[in-house]
Amino acid sequence: MALTPSTMIPLGTHCPDFALIDVTARRTVQASDFSARPILVIFLCNHCPYVVHIQHALATITDDYPSSRLGIVGICSNDVTTHPEDGPQQMAEMAREQGWAFPYLHDPSQDVARAFGAACTPDFFLFDRSHALVYRGQLDESRPGNHIAVTGRDLRMALDAVLSGAEVSAQQRPSMGCNIKWKQ
Repeated sequence: MALTPSTMIPLGTHCPDFALIDVTARRTVQASDFSARPILVIFLCNHCPYVVHIQHALATITDDYPSSRLGIVGICSNDVTTHPEDGPQQMAEMAREQGWAFPYLHDPSQDVARAFGAACTPDFFLFDRSHALVYRGQLDESRPGNHIAVTGRDLRMALDAVLSGAEVSAQQRPSMGCNIKWKQ
C-alpha cells in the first residue's frame, strides 16, 4: 500500500465530462445529469483501507445532503486485472452493503480518472453549480490507525459553503490514500 496524496488540481477547473455505468442501477450516469446543482465526485475502490476507514461516513454524507441539492457520484478506476476485488460486481455489493445512495460508477478505461487528475482513493472533487472546482482535498484528518474520529469536517465545511452560496476556503489539505491502480 503506497500512501499517495491527491494532486490538488487548480481551483476553478471545470468538471470533466464523463459518462460511466452505475454498477448498482446499471444505467449510464453523466456529468450533465447534475447541470443544475453542485456535484461531488469521489474516487473510491473496494479494497483500500483508507476508503474502508471512511465508508460509513460516505453513507452519512449522502443522508445529510439530499440529491435534490447536491449530486454525488463515486468512481472506481482501478485496474481490475490486478485488483479483481474492485470489479463491477464487487463494487455493487459494497455499495449495497454500505447503503451508499449515490451512483457508484466503473471507469474501466481509466480515462475519467486521468481527466480529473485523480491520484488516490479516496480523492474528493467538489464543483459548484456552474461546475467549477471549489474543493479538492481530504474528508477530514482521520486516517486508519491515527485514532482521530471520522467526522468529514473538511469536506462538510466545503459542502455547507457551496450549498449556502458562500465562498469555500482556499485553505485545503490533500486527501491521502492508496494510489489508483493504473493499467500497465
